[in-house]
Amino acid sequence: MLNRGTIMKIRVYSEVFENMQEVPERYTIDGEGVSPPLAWDNIPENTKSLVLLVDDQDAPGGEFVHWLLYDIPPSVRKLPENQNDSGILPNGAVQGINSSGRIGYFRFSPPYGTHRYVFKVFALDKKLNLPPGKDKKQIERAMDGHVIAQGELLGVYAR
Repeated sequence: MLNRGTIMKIRVYSEVFENMQEVPERYTIDGEGVSPPLAWDNIPENTKSLVLLVDDQDAPGGEFVHWLLYDIPPSVRKLPENQNDSGILPNGAVQGINSSGRIGYFRFSPPYGTHRYVFKVFALDKKLNLPPGKDKKQIERAMDGHVIAQGELLGVYAR
């Protein structure tokens, strides 16, 4: 989709849930609604920036973006829980807008059934140099042809 060749695989993980397992209530509408801790490794040496995209694959209107970070420095290998909603995080990452129209993490709040939340990390061969508040389509356009590695972590949650 966003790359034009063979890409490496990034390992994406969390200390609070395993791949294809339930995301703890703390990170949802039923808890404090803070962002979960995330980590990744196997980042290529020539990476210039990272992108994190978190979306709900089972949202009623199609896809719902819960969190979008870009221009994450390649030296950053983890995000502690409870990131703030500022346009630029202390580590230099830039936050985009979620599907609710706000900057930052939007807590998981499935209206019915079990929903799949995908945490995708992309390594890019360039820095996007975009201001805060860009949406998923704008970020994907800027990433096109520059993805050199990617990985994902899948969490589920039901109310």
